[in-house]
Amino acid sequence: MDMEQRKAWNEEHKRLTEIISKPHEHIRAIELFLTHHAWLYSSKMTHGNSPTFEDAVLEHLDEQALRRYPVNAPDTKNSIVWHLWHISRIEDMTMNILVADGQQVLYSDHWLQKMNIEFSHSGNSMSDSDVAKLSAGIDISALLEYRMAVGKQTREIISSLPSGEFRQKVQADRIKRLFDEHALLHEACDIGEYWSKKTIAGLVLMPATRHHFLHLHKCMRIKNKIQKQMTKRR
Repeated sequence: MDMEQRKAWNEEHKRLTEIISKPHEHIRAIELFLTHHAWLYSSKMTHGNSPTFEDAVLEHLDEQALRRYPVNAPDTKNSIVWHLWHISRIEDMTMNILVADGQQVLYSDHWLQKMNIEFSHSGNSMSDSDVAKLSAGIDISALLEYRMAVGKQTREIISSLPSGEFRQKVQADRIKRLFDEHALLHEACDIGEYWSKKTIAGLVLMPATRHHFLHLHKCMRIKNKIQKQMTKRR
């Protein structure tokens, strides 16, 4: 995903923002979301032919670069694998708990064990030692499989929403579930409060789309910094 494609993505996000809460635009909004969302995941998810933003981030990166922590990059010191895990967890809990009131993908197929981690929360307010532990120990192949499973589940959820549902407010009992299921740390209660004021449209426009875009952009900056450092050493 080059600079022109990112600009185009932003323009499409503006269009999605304009129509998502309009019931008469419901079908068009879902179609636009699905196209928009696909650019944030591996092209393997939709069997696409064009490289996506995730493809661009992961291309020519070795395991050491993916796990590096801390990193010296603008706006973040966390590893690329942490960012990929974090955005996947956020989408999983917001779409499956707050939107669908269903089971998180995390618990659908022993993903914690497969990823070789113990952290079921979102990563918000995570300690430095835990970020280091996750970055060093997470199974990267399993992480990417979990991420794709989350993306596919989201697409099913959004595609099945009835007209007018995007305008509905997030229900309080579902916010409570986030803490009951340890999806959010109590130190990150402000995140729960923020989501409690959103509509379903708001969750689609941030956790399921723009949140990914912002963190993948951070990943790209980390990648560029690492590659520049490697070039200087040669």
